[in-house]
Amino acid sequence: MKVKICGIKTVEEIGYCNELLPDFIGFVFAKSKRQVSIMQAEYLKSQLDKRIKAVGVFVNEDIDIILAITKRNIIDLIQLHGNETNEYIEKLKKQTNLPIIKANDSFTNADYVLFDNIEPGSGKEWDFKSIKSDKYFFIAGGLNINNVKEAIKLNPYAVDVSSGVEENGFKSYKLMKEFIGACRYE
Repeated sequence: MKVKICGIKTVEEIGYCNELLPDFIGFVFAKSKRQVSIMQAEYLKSQLDKRIKAVGVFVNEDIDIILAITKRNIIDLIQLHGNETNEYIEKLKKQTNLPIIKANDSFTNADYVLFDNIEPGSGKEWDFKSIKSDKYFFIAGGLNINNVKEAIKLNPYAVDVSSGVEENGFKSYKLMKEFIGACRYE
């Protein structure tokens, strides 16, 4: 099972990722308690193990800003978490070949869909058991060690966690290791 650890914002958290090797990490560029600047993300990406793909998380962002970040090789995938339309996605696709993940819209022309809680980043659980999609999809929103096995039963492309592996607002090595272990080795 592929795993994404979202909301990475410190060198210490990058170190945890380099040891535990999730498939993806997320840099949140949108307004959030996990938001990072372009400069922070660029430095963190320079410290990231090359086997891990970085996802840039955006909410209704100007396409030129996304493209500026992609041209600096800070991210490997683009995640759109706002009201972006199919026209917006097509315009973006014409200017970059990075895969695009679109949150909560299975009718989009993005490469992947991400099913998430309506309050992203809140850590609140939601009823993901009825998800159906003909696209590769990520499941996020309130995932943790206690419910990730249920999410995996839906056969997602990847599971996406943030607050479920945090203590006091920062990623916990112990919780990350347990979560990744539950996804891959049990």
